[in-house]
Amino acid sequence: MSSGDVSVKMFGVLQALRKQRDLPSVVSVYVPADGVPAHHIAVDLGLPLDQIEGVFCNHTVYGVDRIIRPGDEVAFVPYGTPGPHRYFLGLYKAGKSSNPESE
Repeated sequence: MSSGDVSVKMFGVLQALRKQRDLPSVVSVYVPADGVPAHHIAVDLGLPLDQIEGVFCNHTVYGVDRIIRPGDEVAFVPYGTPGPHRYFLGLYKAGKSSNPESE
């Protein structure tokens, strides 16, 4: 697999934080061929890790330890998603998992 870009979106308060800083809430970031944990991308984008509940990667939710690879579609989701939606989207499980790659 080669190195490449990843499309990253931010939702809710994370999107608002980026807008306050006059930064886009949808960006393309470079990712090495062997991938990088989602939390590294979040830090590089200036997102507060303590406000991220889950990471959507290719339409499936994971914890912030998820390894992101070139070509993935990524979205950071903050805490505050309403109760039933958290369960159905998988945010509850993502928040409990420290390493979704091991499942």
